[in-house]
Amino acid sequence: MMDSLPPMFPGRVGQMITILQLVVVLSSYANERNPETRAQYSKFSQAGSGESSQTKKTTPSSTWPSKLAMFVIYAPALVASVVLLVLGSKNDIYNELSFSVPKPSIAAYLCAIHFAKRVAEVLFLHHYSGRTDIGTPIMIGVFYTLITTLVAYAGGMSAPLAADVFGGNDNARDMIGASVFTVGILGNFYHHYLLAKLRSSSKQNKSATNGITAKTYVAPRGGLFNYCAAPHYFFELIGWAGVAIVSNHLNVYLAFAGMTSYLAGRSVAQNDFNCTRFKEKDWPRDRKNLVPFVF
Repeated sequence: MMDSLPPMFPGRVGQMITILQLVVVLSSYANERNPETRAQYSKFSQAGSGESSQTKKTTPSSTWPSKLAMFVIYAPALVASVVLLVLGSKNDIYNELSFSVPKPSIAAYLCAIHFAKRVAEVLFLHHYSGRTDIGTPIMIGVFYTLITTLVAYAGGMSAPLAADVFGGNDNARDMIGASVFTVGILGNFYHHYLLAKLRSSSKQNKSATNGITAKTYVAPRGGLFNYCAAPHYFFELIGWAGVAIVSNHLNVYLAFAGMTSYLAGRSVAQNDFNCTRFKEKDWPRDRKNLVPFVF
């Protein structure tokens, strides 16, 4: 039975990686539901907000503009994925390295596409305001870079030669995984586009009494926003499922499980946020969090 399971990283190091991943899977959901422990970025950032300014001192030097913060979250993972793909495909460089570099794999290419898309969205699609504590994007950026490296090494364990990376023996699984990934990345982009349109049409009002900028939020509509609070998370998870299917590696499946735990908890927080911001007619209280009609 064990032979039928996907492979995992071997040895003590592999065991430590697996244990750490299990901790992430088991803890992320509760952490993201809790306002005290969830990652403080995007609309959940307290840096510079009127509420936090009375309880917490934040200075411009300890925060970044939200756009820069989001770039720092995604750009290092993109750079890491591209560097690993280039080093692994250049035999003249590969043979002279003093450390092991994974051979290119379809999973690694999909990971690079995912983070290239996220960086492009930060630069050209989304509209940002406010500031974010420096520590949060650095922490998440390191985490995503580690995930990218994990996917690259996991995929490289069974990857064919670089020239045959798209012509291996597991064509059926690769096609299924790549198709699932494509559905995920397109669905995620579409719902990000809806959010960007919503953000560009919303206005910011400035308080005449204290000079604090108050954001005017509008209930998301269109696509699967009519059925759940975070369809963009739902499709992101579909994309990560595609990466896991292509890799067929236990540690990548655990990375997908960790992402599911993290985004599921964050979707609950998003739904709670919407329920407190919008009236019943604009945001029904029985609307699901992440998966339409299910959760």
